[in-house]
Amino acid sequence: MARSTEPPGLRRANDPPLLILTSLAGGPKHGYALSKDIEEFAGAVLSPGALYGAITRLEERGLIEPLEEIGRRRPYRITAAGSAALAEAVHEMSRVANVGSARLGLVRGILV
Repeated sequence: MARSTEPPGLRRANDPPLLILTSLAGGPKHGYALSKDIEEFAGAVLSPGALYGAITRLEERGLIEPLEEIGRRRPYRITAAGSAALAEAVHEMSRVANVGSARLGLVRGILV
């Protein structure tokens, strides 16, 4: 089996790190805003533990960075490394979705 070059934790469409990076690609957000945005675009409800655990791991890996606190809220933004990791994950998911669609006969003539 071929090994993925994607960073760990960015392999499933419902993975909290992937959802957080996708949300932050639209602009900086604090935890509550991230949670609401993710619920809106993905239909996924992240527990506070899952959300903040993933935020911590993404920050440790340099994929997101905190901004200055506003009141008691700490917004985060995606870094250049985070954008690159997200682009790679989205490309891979798109490739797999295209192959799956073609094999199911949903779309014809897709080149991957």
